[in-house]
Amino acid sequence: EERVLCEVFADVLGLPRVGVDDNFFELGGHSLLATRLVSRVRTALSVELSMRDLFDNPTVTGLAARMEQPGRTRPAVTVRERPDVLPLSFAQRRLWFLNELEGPNPAYHTPMAVRLTGALDQEALRAALGDVVVRHEALRTVFPAHLGQPRQKVLAPEDLSPLLTVTPAGADRTEAIREAALEPFELSSRIPFRATLFTAGPDDHVLLLVLHHIAVDGWSLAPLVRDLSAAYAARCQGKAPDWAPLPVQYADYTLWQDDLLGDKGDSDSDASRQLTYWRSALADLPEELVLPTDRPRPAAVSHVSGEIPLRVPAETHRQLVSLAQEQGSTVFMVLESALAVLLFRLGCGTDIPIGTPVAGRTDDALDELVGFFVNTLVLRTDLSGDPRFVDVLARVKERWLSALAHQDLPFDQLVEDLAPARVMARHPLFQVMFVLQNNSRTELCFPGVNAEPLPVAPLPAKFDLDFSLSEEYGADGSPAGLDGTLNFSAALFDRATAEGIADRFARLLRAVVADPHLGIGELDVLGEAERHRLLVDWQGTAVSVPSMTLSDLFEAQVARDRDAVALEHGETELSYGELNARANRLARHLTGHAVGPEDVVAVRLERSPELVVVLLAVLKTGAAYLPVDPEYPAERIAYMLDDARPALVIDASWLASVDLTGTSDDSGAGTENLPAVNPDHPAYVMYTSGSTGRPKGVVVPHRGVVNWLLWLQEEYGLRTTDRVLQKTPFGFDVSVREFFWPLMTGATLVMAEPGGHKDPVYLAEVIRSRRVTVVHFVPSMLQAFLDEPSAAHCTGLRHVLCSGEALPAQLAARFRAVLDVPLHNLYGPTEASVEVTYSQCGQEGDEASIPIGRPLPNIRVYVLDGGLRPVPVGVAGELYVAGVGLARGYLG
Repeated sequence: EERVLCEVFADVLGLPRVGVDDNFFELGGHSLLATRLVSRVRTALSVELSMRDLFDNPTVTGLAARMEQPGRTRPAVTVRERPDVLPLSFAQRRLWFLNELEGPNPAYHTPMAVRLTGALDQEALRAALGDVVVRHEALRTVFPAHLGQPRQKVLAPEDLSPLLTVTPAGADRTEAIREAALEPFELSSRIPFRATLFTAGPDDHVLLLVLHHIAVDGWSLAPLVRDLSAAYAARCQGKAPDWAPLPVQYADYTLWQDDLLGDKGDSDSDASRQLTYWRSALADLPEELVLPTDRPRPAAVSHVSGEIPLRVPAETHRQLVSLAQEQGSTVFMVLESALAVLLFRLGCGTDIPIGTPVAGRTDDALDELVGFFVNTLVLRTDLSGDPRFVDVLARVKERWLSALAHQDLPFDQLVEDLAPARVMARHPLFQVMFVLQNNSRTELCFPGVNAEPLPVAPLPAKFDLDFSLSEEYGADGSPAGLDGTLNFSAALFDRATAEGIADRFARLLRAVVADPHLGIGELDVLGEAERHRLLVDWQGTAVSVPSMTLSDLFEAQVARDRDAVALEHGETELSYGELNARANRLARHLTGHAVGPEDVVAVRLERSPELVVVLLAVLKTGAAYLPVDPEYPAERIAYMLDDARPALVIDASWLASVDLTGTSDDSGAGTENLPAVNPDHPAYVMYTSGSTGRPKGVVVPHRGVVNWLLWLQEEYGLRTTDRVLQKTPFGFDVSVREFFWPLMTGATLVMAEPGGHKDPVYLAEVIRSRRVTVVHFVPSMLQAFLDEPSAAHCTGLRHVLCSGEALPAQLAARFRAVLDVPLHNLYGPTEASVEVTYSQCGQEGDEASIPIGRPLPNIRVYVLDGGLRPVPVGVAGELYVAGVGLARGYLG
């Protein structure tokens, strides 16, 4: 047995000899050659081995010892008696049904273009193509329906139409090749193979072979090219090719596959056994891998694609080979592990399913046959617990070997049994495919003709992302790099985003081989330029901010024009001087009640001029106001007051005892003897909604609010003629803008009636009749406002600001259709000085989504992963805010 094993090892590896203690994988073995070795051993010694057996015993000595243990042998593929109705293989059946459901799809074409320079014998080529099609029945098979079910019909050689079309190349040969490659097949009546010769001159041609995937797989191209080369050489000499006959045809494999798997309802069948494994392996699989796409998934299936070249240099390839050997794995396993880690770092979670094809040629009788044998496996990788890369590799190896032991179950049967939620625009079970082509490359060889492979335009996308790599080796057998492509769905990704993913994959591979013992969260996926962009270039500009408080900003405007109208409410008007005098009078009163810096004063009032007076007065004492909306439930009010322990609660009854009227000449109306207030004193305490637990009081100092207000004025430029509507309940921090932005600029604060913020009819009337120029809406209220026909008459508006909720793109587009006014989208958590990012909605109305924009001056905003590391552009993470706009913290 050891002698036979040595011969089989050497034959599969292409080596002159192999010793009994030589390691199969260290000699260049990989998963595909391992599959071939197992089938050769089965044929030579009638012994059934698994891939795990070979990985656990990679030497002749070890494998021979393993073979002494009893085990069952699967039946060989042999020539079968043909039934009247020849069924399709399981893989063919899936493609046939997809063809019926979606129509002919070029995504399932396999094109191969070769430039031929030299004296080409077209008649010899025509005859050679016929020889190949006669040799391989799969290439002359059509798929008509029989009683509603597909069947294979192998055409007799005499029934074949001419196989070669010769056409002038024309001015744009590339486009002609692309169109020919995408031309659909009529599977029911035309064979799944065609050849076109584009002629540009007597010695300049391009041969395009297009095959449908229902008849071929990637492995098939090597025997196809070898046979075509041999047939052409023979026909040039006036002879027929002298081939050894093929042991079986594809139809024999189809019948064998049915017998091998058996009935999945039979618990003793291979189909049942393998299905049981896959049910367990894929239990609770995520319905969809949430990739960092540029657009939402369309409702209808789209195969529009793009393609990015992938290149791994020889040195990295060498290190990948070395790492694989050190860890008792293969380059495929290392690459698959790296891709799973990349998807994890791109925000896809810790449960990563990736599709990968297996050759499906588990019998050496199939090695030289053209046909569709490939099956798709779902390799699920668990990345939880922040494992090291070598730990992930061990997990992938274990999963892969188990999957290979259950590789015969057709993918379509698995999908049918698991019955995942089906979405036409999404591939079931996985959306990312990984392919490593490590079968030997065979090039067309025609006597007297130079053959140069040509790229064909990207085929339509079958998956969201499809990584395909081929290993290259030098003449001395040393690793020479990996070449391939990333095919991406252009319906989901911009080209720049796909390029970024490809770059990150290459960067991650370099990080993996540099230190495979790092935790996967530590492996670098950001380039220096991107890191600088995220951490520096895209952050808020550092600007100097005067050391002022909110009351300082207001008082500076009072000094500029005390007679201007500061506030309107119904028929009531207050000038800046009157408002300031009342606020000063109340502030003096509060200090007399021991209210001062760092205190909290609860304010429980309805919207009114008195509310504005109270807020200003509290700020002038250095205390922070705590808004307590009278409409809050009694339980929330009680909780807030108990939690905040305010020094004072100001409500309507308390305020009624205080005389606020007077002029600036009244004693007590000035700012004398008021406490010194500095920008680090708290301005207000705003409670969170409590949606994620108990509400928390957020303490916000003056410094951040002043920074924000000064930016507002710099960016949007309120004029003294502007009129700002105050409609937001003051328990929401957006009200801070409505109160204090107009009062620091000389504009007029127009106050809505209590409860008016809920009534779009009333709001439209107020905006129109009170000549409001600036207003804020949460998106849901903006929607209701636009539903009111009179909203279109609010033509005096200069700026409309949105925040508080996500702004849907459809709503922004509708706004533009109703009002010709700039619409601004802002974002900020309660734990910041109202807002930290901003953007202006575009004027075209074609955005897929509305961004929250970029940080304000002196603000830094980071999107970080669970390990507080910056995530790449487009990747979801947690939003972190830093800088002057950050709140002091939670109360207490």
